[in-house]
Amino acid sequence: MSTYDSHEKLALIRESERMNRREMSQLLDIPYSSLSNYESGRMKMSFEVGAKIFKHPRFRKYQNWFMYDEVDPAAGQIAPVLSLSGQEQIISAQSVKKSG
Repeated sequence: MSTYDSHEKLALIRESERMNRREMSQLLDIPYSSLSNYESGRMKMSFEVGAKIFKHPRFRKYQNWFMYDEVDPAAGQIAPVLSLSGQEQIISAQSVKKSG
């Protein structure tokens, strides 16, 4: 069960990718002020913006975690390493042991 709201999840994704808001807004062609408002919870993200984010190859891996609080490392779906579930859900492909 997630302990994060969608605006917190968006910030965790960005931070896990080691990006600032300006970099992410430019990469995705989303106005900086809009991204800032989404992350702060002042504005709800539209479906179109969500689709734009999760269609981008860099962020696609977080889609299931963002939408459903689910991860599937075998299918390339992970949680950001900065999330509470991210550290527990990282599985080494070589040893099949959980790390973290």
